[in-house]
Amino acid sequence: MELMDLFLTSLGASVVVYCGLKLIRFSQVLFPNIWFPLSQTFFTSMGEWAVVTGASEGIGRAYALALAEQGMNVVIMSRTKAKLDQVAKEIGDKTGQKVKVIVTDFIQEYIFDEIEAQLKDLDIGVLVNNVGVLPSMIPHRFLDCPDVDQTIANVINCNVKTMAKMCKIILPGMENRRKGLILNISSGVVCVPFPLYSLYAASKVFVHKLSQGLHLEYKDKGIIIQSVAPFGVSTRMTGYQATNLVTLSPEHFVKSSLEYVRAGDNTYGSVSHTLLSWILQTIPSKLLDVESIQQMAQDYIENRLSNSASNTSTDNGRK
Repeated sequence: MELMDLFLTSLGASVVVYCGLKLIRFSQVLFPNIWFPLSQTFFTSMGEWAVVTGASEGIGRAYALALAEQGMNVVIMSRTKAKLDQVAKEIGDKTGQKVKVIVTDFIQEYIFDEIEAQLKDLDIGVLVNNVGVLPSMIPHRFLDCPDVDQTIANVINCNVKTMAKMCKIILPGMENRRKGLILNISSGVVCVPFPLYSLYAASKVFVHKLSQGLHLEYKDKGIIIQSVAPFGVSTRMTGYQATNLVTLSPEHFVKSSLEYVRAGDNTYGSVSHTLLSWILQTIPSKLLDVESIQQMAQDYIENRLSNSASNTSTDNGRK
C-alpha cells in the first residue's frame, strides 16, 4: 500500500511539473517582452551593419527595413538589381541609414568569393539568411517535378549551401568580437513530415538543424544563432494569400519574430505559428501516409492558387 501511495504521489507530482513547464512555455510565447527583454540598443550593440539575403521583397525586405529602423546600416542581397535599388531607396528615405546593394544569384555556383570580398571591411553584427527557393507552389511527388536534376541543384545551392556559406563568411568576425546575431529562416514544415513538398521541406530541416548545432557551438562566444520557422506569410512564394490570424504580412511576422531573438536556438516567430506547430505535432503521422489525404491537400492548394490568380486578374482589370 505504501508503495502504491508513493507511486501515485510521484505520478501526481510529475503531472504537476509537466503542466507547470507547459504553462511557463506558453507564457513565454505570449509575453516575449517579459521573458526575453531587449534593450533599445540591442541590435546596434552587435555591430554597425546587418546583412540580409533575399531582401528584394517579402520577409527579407521586412527584416532589412526593421533592422534599419533599429539604427543599423544594411547590406541587401538578391538577384534583381531594380528591386534592390527600390528597397535601398525606401530604407534610406525612411530611416536615413546606409544601404549597400549586392546583386547576386544564389542558385549559381562560385559566387561566394566575390560576396566575401564585398563584405570584408564591414562591422557585421546581424546576418539574416532569408533567401530560399520553392520548386513549385503546387504540391507534387518528387519524381513529378519538372527537370528534377536541375531542381535538386537549385534547392541545394539556394536553400542549403547559401546558408552554410554565409555563416562561414560572417562568423569569424563575430567570433573575434565575441558578439553577433544570425537568424536563419527555416520553415514551420520542419515540425512534421511534409509530403508533396519533400525537397523543400528537407532543405529547411537542414537550416533548422545546422542553426541549432551552431548555436550550441558559438553561444559561449556571445553569438546567438537561431532558426526562425514561419508558417504562412503573405509573400510571392505563397501566392500573396490574404492575411489573417495564421497568414501574416511580412512586416507583422518580422516585427513579432524579432521579439524572440533571445528565446533560444529556434522560434516559430509568432503566437499563432507556435500554436499551429503544437497542433500539427499532435496529428498522427500515419495520416500523412494516406494517399487520399495527400490528394485532397494537392487539390485544395491548386484550387486556392487558382482562385487567388483569378482574383488578382480581376483586381488588375479594375485598376
